Amino acid sequence: MSEYDKTVLNTFLEKQLQLFPEKVADTPEEAEMFLEDCMAVVCRNIYEVREYFEDQGMDVAGMDDGELEEAQEVFLLPDNRYLIVEG
Repeated sequence: MSEYDKTVLNTFLEKQLQLFPEKVADTPEEAEMFLEDCMAVVCRNIYEVREYFEDQGMDVAGMDDGELEEAQEVFLLPDNRYLIVEG
């Protein structure tokens, strides 16, 4: 089963314009295909978000948790997990 559950898909559909100038998906199925194609990551907490960015070679040492949460590619999910989508 995909790591993109209903919460992830619905949140991405609702908030996708925070990262993209126009919609990239209109249905949960399209959202799931898009997220799979761009290898989006679901993190359990902000510490995993920081670890993900560090693993990707980004310098986030000077950023506090709030700044990480405000990054365009970070979507806060209703259950306090995070979706990272790199466009």
